[in-house]
This record gives sequence, structure tokens and C-alpha cells, in this order.
Amino acid sequence: MGDYLPLFSQEEPTDFDRDLLRDRLHTLSARNIFIGGSSWKYEGWLGQIYSRSRYQVRGRFSKRLFEDTCLSEYAGIFPTVCGDFAFYQFPTEAFWAKLFRQTPEGFRWGFKIPEQITVPRWPVHPRYGALAGRENPTFLDAALLEQNLLRALEPYRKQTGVLIFEFGTMRGVNPAEFIRLLDPFLSQLPPGWRYAVEVRNVEFLRPDYFACLRAHEATHVYNAWTRMPEIVDQLAIPESQTSDLMVARALLRHGRSYEDAVRQFTPYDRTREVNEPVRRGLREIIDIARVDGRPAFLFVNNRLEGNSPATIVAITD
Repeated sequence: MGDYLPLFSQEEPTDFDRDLLRDRLHTLSARNIFIGGSSWKYEGWLGQIYSRSRYQVRGRFSKRLFEDTCLSEYAGIFPTVCGDFAFYQFPTEAFWAKLFRQTPEGFRWGFKIPEQITVPRWPVHPRYGALAGRENPTFLDAALLEQNLLRALEPYRKQTGVLIFEFGTMRGVNPAEFIRLLDPFLSQLPPGWRYAVEVRNVEFLRPDYFACLRAHEATHVYNAWTRMPEIVDQLAIPESQTSDLMVARALLRHGRSYEDAVRQFTPYDRTREVNEPVRRGLREIIDIARVDGRPAFLFVNNRLEGNSPATIVAITD
């Protein structure tokens, strides 16, 4: 059967009100508050965000057609998404052109910077092959970033809302050493782009880290992740708002591993666990952005509660 799956009904029954969600998000994006998912290719959203009938070929659901084209339907409801895919490679110009053709002019992208820039040592994992465990010679290479990513994104600068440097947990790197490496790197970045920094080491959340970001107009990413303080606790740090932009990524419940979340929440078709602390933090960011007139990007992952559209409905209620 290839990638064709039986079409059991014209549409799955659902009480999910995507028109309500679309209208809420449109109202917020008009105030430069953009809320969306960490990605978009989830069959669990069929009947909620996606219309199954759009992706059938000869009476059967086509997974290939869905994955190739569902972005345009997603962008009819959400004003933004985080392109996590960019973390794993430098996409080609042809890839970027195809991607941006599927979203309207007012849609704003968040992109994770490729790991060639943000990983100091390649993880010991089968997908890295012979590189596993070795030092990465292009760690914090600003010239490589400009040449291989920013030049290709230049035609789409307006639609690129924020570029996120995700630094995974760094073992054996103390806060002072991290800042010593980060500061000159940020100073070399081309101006005119919105840069944000996400760290996974709680000990990095110090005044000198926030001062470094502020000096270069980079934004601290408030992240909900397994070994990071809750977003509300990060917001309570006086120095944490390092630019006029606010960025949040709601990824995992504190203490839960990625693998456990995948196992418990797949296929991401409904809320399986309410995470009120993270919801409270996201609502607080929305309130700050509304009151202060700050632009904001909030990206919500399915692995937080099981279904990010439902989480987004809840935080915008």
C-alpha cells in the first residue's frame, strides 16, 4: 500500500474549535504575540487542525501528501512555528524556497540554529557515526553561520521572526567559561536578525549570563525542560528579560525525559496530562507582552501535555 492508508470517514468527529483558535491567535499576532507549535507534521492533529479529506489519493489517506503540503493548512490557523528541523542540517536554498511558498506573508518563523554551531562535542549516539564523542571544530563559528544559513535566509528575512541557539546540557563547562565563549561569538553575528539563546544548564542562569545577552541584544529563551527551573521561576529572575523580545519554548515537564514523553503521548491527538505550572508561565509571558507592548514568540511542543493545539487553546482562554 506504500504510504496510502484507508480513509475510514470523511472527517473524524471532534469538538476541537479550530476557528476559535485561529481567531484568538490572529488577535494576538496583530499585537506581535506569535504562538504556535514546535513543528507541524502530526497525524494526531487530523480532525483538529487538519482536514483528512485534503490528503486523500484515490480514496485513501496519503502520508506523503500530508507531510508535503499540510504546512499551508497549519499556517491558515497558526501565525508561527518553530523549525526544529534546522537543528540537524543547513537547509538548501531550494528547501527554503519550497518552505516559504507554503506560508503567507504575515507568517513568522522561528528556526533553531544548526547543531554544527551549538554543539561543542558531538554526542555519543549512533547517528553521529565516527564523529561521536569528538570535539566539534565549528562550535560557535560565526562565519560558517553567516555563509551557510543567513545568506540563504536573506530573501526571507522579514518572515524570519527569531533564530534560536539551543545549547544542550554542557558537562564540564562552568558558567564563566560558557560566557567567555559566548560573548565574542554574539559580537560577531550580523545585525538585523533576532537572536535568542536557550541553555539547558541551570547554573548558567547568572547575572553575567543575562548581562552578556543584553549587551548584544540577544533574548533569553524561557524554556520548560526536564532539568530547568519552571518558566515562572525564570521570569522571577530580575535580569532575565534581556531584550525587548520575549521567547518561550514549552518542551517537557520538569523531571520527565524526552523518551518518556514520546512513549506516553504519541500520537499527540489529545491532552493526556495538564501541566499547570508551565501554562501559568506561558500566560504570564503573554500578559507581559500585552501590557508592555513587547513582541513575543511562544512555541509549544506536543510532548509537554500530549497535544499542543489544546495546550495553546488553554493558555489563550
